[in-house]
Amino acid sequence: MAVQERLVRTRGIELWTEEFGDPAHPPLLLIMGSMAPGPMWPDGLVGRIAAGGRRVIRYDHRDTGRSTACDFAAAPYTWVDIKDDVLGLLDALGIERAHLVGHSAGGLLAQWVAAERPERVATLTAIAASPLGRGEGEVLVRALMGEEQPSGSLPAPLPAFTELFAGAAAAPQPATRAELVELQVEAARVLHGTALPFDEEAQRRVEERLFDRARDPWAFGNHRRAAGAAPGCEPVGALGAVTAPTLVVEGSHEPVKPGHGARIAAEIAGARLHIVEGMGHTLPEEAHAELAELILAHTAAGPPA
Repeated sequence: MAVQERLVRTRGIELWTEEFGDPAHPPLLLIMGSMAPGPMWPDGLVGRIAAGGRRVIRYDHRDTGRSTACDFAAAPYTWVDIKDDVLGLLDALGIERAHLVGHSAGGLLAQWVAAERPERVATLTAIAASPLGRGEGEVLVRALMGEEQPSGSLPAPLPAFTELFAGAAAAPQPATRAELVELQVEAARVLHGTALPFDEEAQRRVEERLFDRARDPWAFGNHRRAAGAAPGCEPVGALGAVTAPTLVVEGSHEPVKPGHGARIAAEIAGARLHIVEGMGHTLPEEAHAELAELILAHTAAGPPA
């Protein structure tokens, strides 16, 4: 299988990209979540999708992995910029229209692009995501602060998630590679959910590899600063403008955004919701075959890219 790795310059920054499969096949862009680099899309899942006849592209967001590590104090940015990086990357790669597959906050970014620039999106797949413009960030903050959620808000995360991240916020921040790796392993354990076995040592190897490959392994925290720089920047009520065929995927044991997938599907005309049994908020090996089959079927049924 052809693999091409390169740095792409767009919008004044460099984005690390990696492509799999035949360049002549329909392009499919994988968008990872907040603070997460492209290789968080597991090789096994990526390979299955590429083998099914897609030109699969994964990339590092700014301030993650091998992409530009920004000086946030000198040149602050917001999540609008991170969203616009998606379009900038497509432009730099010469792709007019792509299948977008986003995980977690990457699923929200994919919705945002699909709502604003429908001509650029062949199909939309949102995995473990919250609906655009429905105050996901506020829900998480209230949960971490122990505040009651108002009527009509998105469902709150499960207690295991709240306890872990509230405790991490109150504790001294990690200062060494080992401390950060251990924190990430514990976070991954909770995000993994309770239904499937969690391989702690394999996850530790993943986190060590991600730390070592990053230009600045501490820069990912700028994503939180970007969210605080422009709270409420997501458009409200925009999902009605999404015209791309839409697949929404949620795990049966989602600990962070339980029930959020149904909210996305309810707001996008014709959207289909699929629940993956046993999956939490991560992309476990046990789910790769099912996820790849879902994505390939969905992107085959949509309009040509």
